[in-house]
Amino acid sequence: MVMFAAGVPAEAQTAEPPQGASVGPVGWDVYRSLDGLAALRPGAQTKQFSSFDRTGGNDDGFRGTYSCLRVTAEGCVIAEKTGAGEIESMWFTRDQGAMTGNGRLKVELDGEAVLNGSLQDIVDGRLGAPFVWPLVGNGADTAGGSVIKVPMPYQRSMRVTVQHNPLFYHLTYREFPDAAGVRTFDPDDRALDVVDRLRGFGIRDPKPAARLAKTTSAGADVPDGATRQFAALTGPGAISQLRVTLPQVLSEPRVRDDGRAFGAGGHSSFRIAIDPGNTGVRLTRRVDPAIGHQVADVTVDGVPAGQWTTGAPVAGGGWVDQVLELPPSRSAGRAALRIATAFVASDVDVNEFRYDVHSRVDGQWRRTDVLDLGPAHPGEEQAHDYQLTMQTWQGDRTYRYPRDPARLAASQAVLSGARLRIAFDGKTTVDSPLGEFFGSGLGRFDSRTMLSSIDATDGGSFTAWWPMPYRRSAVVELVNTSGVPITGAGVEVTAAPDPGAATGLRPGGELGYFTATSHAGSTKTGADWPILDVTGRGVFYGETQTMRGLISSGNQRNHLEGDERVYVDGVASPQWYGTGTEDFFESGWYFRDGTIFAMPLAGDPAYQVAGDGCRYDCTGAIRLLAGDGVPFSSALTFGIEHGPVDDSPAVYSSTAYWYGQPGQGLRQADSFDVGDDAGRAAHGYAAGGETRETLTSAFEGTKINGPVTKVSTAATGPVRFTMALDPRNSGARLVRAGDQNAAYQRAAVFVDDKLVGSWTQPLHNTTHRWLEDTFALPMRITAGRSSIDVRIVPEGDGPAWSAAQYRLETLTIG
Repeated sequence: MVMFAAGVPAEAQTAEPPQGASVGPVGWDVYRSLDGLAALRPGAQTKQFSSFDRTGGNDDGFRGTYSCLRVTAEGCVIAEKTGAGEIESMWFTRDQGAMTGNGRLKVELDGEAVLNGSLQDIVDGRLGAPFVWPLVGNGADTAGGSVIKVPMPYQRSMRVTVQHNPLFYHLTYREFPDAAGVRTFDPDDRALDVVDRLRGFGIRDPKPAARLAKTTSAGADVPDGATRQFAALTGPGAISQLRVTLPQVLSEPRVRDDGRAFGAGGHSSFRIAIDPGNTGVRLTRRVDPAIGHQVADVTVDGVPAGQWTTGAPVAGGGWVDQVLELPPSRSAGRAALRIATAFVASDVDVNEFRYDVHSRVDGQWRRTDVLDLGPAHPGEEQAHDYQLTMQTWQGDRTYRYPRDPARLAASQAVLSGARLRIAFDGKTTVDSPLGEFFGSGLGRFDSRTMLSSIDATDGGSFTAWWPMPYRRSAVVELVNTSGVPITGAGVEVTAAPDPGAATGLRPGGELGYFTATSHAGSTKTGADWPILDVTGRGVFYGETQTMRGLISSGNQRNHLEGDERVYVDGVASPQWYGTGTEDFFESGWYFRDGTIFAMPLAGDPAYQVAGDGCRYDCTGAIRLLAGDGVPFSSALTFGIEHGPVDDSPAVYSSTAYWYGQPGQGLRQADSFDVGDDAGRAAHGYAAGGETRETLTSAFEGTKINGPVTKVSTAATGPVRFTMALDPRNSGARLVRAGDQNAAYQRAAVFVDDKLVGSWTQPLHNTTHRWLEDTFALPMRITAGRSSIDVRIVPEGDGPAWSAAQYRLETLTIG
């Protein structure tokens, strides 16, 4: 859509008003109903407040210049809105991830404080459920950032205040057209089921179990240049789990990990989850063999179960994975065990870095838990009730596993060159590199998120839990364009009947097809890397990104200074404007110089430096969205800078995850320029206390490049006009182009003299003054109407109401 292009009113039509546009799950249902990810949610809009540099430069929080919308007696207001909606996600960083400098965080919803405490205590989990890991995470959990992922709905208003300037932050929220079905967040609801579900991230399917689900398995070799079909399903149905095994693919040799050690008289203990249907349990322990002659007794619930031993010290270190199979008599029928490891002997002490837990079910080993321990994993330690006595050391090591270079190169070639291809109802919507689809484009690094997993232990699998509905058919294939023959590949597909897919996926239906959009290439100076650029209807739910920097000296990670920018449904201003690449992936400070981490919705599983196929500096990261998934009804452009101003050379690849349908669900019904006398007359425009000026300025971001010159008006009194719309609408959006030189413009909005709500815009920019923002009109106001009378009344003692153009866009579903 071209901004500032006046439209032609739609012809009046008569029809039965359709159902209102869905806003998607609200509150804890965001996590409880992940089986409904395919449901489109055109009634909601996902937006963001952040500390991004308003000039377009790189001062995204270093000095806190743009971090406060306003300052009150309680501190720095970082987010403020009127109307119904939901806070989805908060991320902060400063001081390498420490939050003590921020002081207190206060969240007010509908005029009441629902969260008020030390921000450091909150992200440390000290307030208790629901504010516990992994719904919160501190600078250790996320390698430099701090996050709050508790969905907090509100009916009338929200405001978030930090006691001291927070420097870097972003806060993502949704706007709803009204408060129907919205209950204000209750901090006393501990949501322990959600906590438990998320603590199983990367281990078990987070979705409710599907009735009549069946699993089909197939194995085959895939010669170079060949395509092999592994599953062909008939519908209506939905795939709930996809698992791939590639026995020939090696895990990556270079791993940085943190751990602990204990000395004579000491021990560690922790709780693990297992499958009650197991016929055996296997523990895999990562150990540093530079400490020689380690011996430790292992008990299960106090009963001896085995022993860990190492040999002579290995000079220079180098990772070793040890495996211990527990007696089946100790695990049969059990869902959890307590493991203890007690010091027996060592040249120095007994160390431990990580435990992977596998249960043998139906003859196959399946990962059922992970404890990645150490000072950088306080959340995981707490969740597993990790206990340690007689600690002698804590810290991190960067070591290598022994790998044959030729086999490693072939493994990397398979993961980057072989592709997963899935067609639903005859149309291919997934055609992605195998590794990147499951979470790592740099090689077989261990990766865990809420919806995907790469198990890097021997025999481990690549797993995805995205719900994938289909009306008639689904076909799963591996396409080998890697240059390396694939031997012994296995694909396992779990699917169940889904009668709702038959109608939901019809043209114009309320469901979208699961899609993974992948591409790779060199970055271009002056242009954002395009993660997703698509038309139609859908919801964007995240991406895996692989970044190979090409800076030979100096700051070789400068490409990570790039900000993400998201444009939705033709609006010229970005609905998201981020503060840095690692910030988008909810970390900080270049992932704390390469520290890997895993959380349910974000992770940095892969890092390479000058070796193993990486020329200079290479990073693989993943970010998933839940409640903050970005719905679009006509178009979405999601891009990210490479470097401060798209100026750092790199080779990027990315795989975007989204659900979509073709066709337009949002259409312009009417528009006019406020400075155009003919347009004013045609729309019955009148404004009290109005002044006009010709403004030449720019929009934020890159959707409209360069300055725009237009007449802008400012009104201190009521503004009134009429607009045409399609009576078959499911709601509408009023889009205003105006001047954001003055912050906190606020006005009451009436339609046909009925109060709809308050339009509050706290944003402010003196260098990029043009802004397009939106106000949602619910279907109860607009359905069946061929025109509406709009009255906008500035409120309080705030600045004059600015406008250069109004557009009315109608939502249609079905």
